[in-house]
Amino acid sequence: MLGRTDLPNRLRVISGAKDKDCMKCGKCSASCPSYEKMDIRPHQFVSYLQRGDVDAMMNSTTVWACLCCYACIERCPRDVKPAQIIEAARLMLIRRQGDTPYVSADDIPELLDPDTPQQLLVSALRKYTK
Repeated sequence: MLGRTDLPNRLRVISGAKDKDCMKCGKCSASCPSYEKMDIRPHQFVSYLQRGDVDAMMNSTTVWACLCCYACIERCPRDVKPAQIIEAARLMLIRRQGDTPYVSADDIPELLDPDTPQQLLVSALRKYTK
């Protein structure tokens, strides 16, 4: 098991993010379509990682509210990759669950909306199962 001091470095490795390059311009959060649904905004995720506060990030609703549209990555002038930090935190949470999948194939019909693209369903199934 990783120690608490190893979590920020592990998150950096998984995400490939360059949090130390962030100049706090806020363009990532300004371009985020899920901004209103987040308790920690994309630019704040970078700050939390810099401070090593991974537990707060992983306990936030933002981990599940992020659409992974990468608008924040496209807007970032320094290629910091805030969405990948959020994705890495999500992945670390999923890995903590052990062998219990977040979503099973049997759960999907209840969650379906007729307008949901099939690509989204396949992507979610890959992401949330082992």
